[in-house]
Amino acid sequence: MWNWDLRPTLCRRKHGTPGSASFEYDEFRYIGAFAPLFVHQYSQAWFDFRGKRDRYADYFENSIVATEVHRRFCLELAKQFPDYSPNLWGITASDSAHGYVAWGGPPAVGPIDGTVLPSAAGGSLPFLPQECLRVLRTMKDVYGAGAWSRYEFVNAFNPLRKWYDADVIGIDTGITMVMAENARTGLIWDIPGRISTSAMPNEPPTGSNCCKGRRTC
Repeated sequence: MWNWDLRPTLCRRKHGTPGSASFEYDEFRYIGAFAPLFVHQYSQAWFDFRGKRDRYADYFENSIVATEVHRRFCLELAKQFPDYSPNLWGITASDSAHGYVAWGGPPAVGPIDGTVLPSAAGGSLPFLPQECLRVLRTMKDVYGAGAWSRYEFVNAFNPLRKWYDADVIGIDTGITMVMAENARTGLIWDIPGRISTSAMPNEPPTGSNCCKGRRTC
């Protein structure tokens, strides 16, 4: 499944060391950070990295690996938080019952308490479409009474504590919408390629008064 030539021949559980961008988890090795999952989402929302690489990695494939690692990490947490399952997983920076938390993993970042975030799966749709769709459907079908609002999903909720955020936050709803469209049609990724620099005039249009009274424009 993983078309990435940096997978190690001998793998071990190793989440990374401070100052290093290389992380290992089970059989996977990837470029990551001690940061929430959104670092792999927003960096690829507007630019299509599929099939592009430099001497370090194919960054689209790298984000697939990082998202799969995060999914497995959440499933391991089911021992502590039984709401986590293949149908319900995903944490990234968000509201919580006690305020804002920049949580994620692996390694575990923030006081993880069983909260789940729709944007964790929604913003990862291009990377793991089937797995993420399963989560979003579960959130709406099973927890929709509290998790679904007039303006789409709430920012976060915790089924174990019966807590549902009262807020819908635009930046998280936005990444879900943008990445859903990228997974569906690639539209947002295609837009930059449609913009031609020749359509941007180098000189003011005829009749423009912007340069009157000036030596240069």
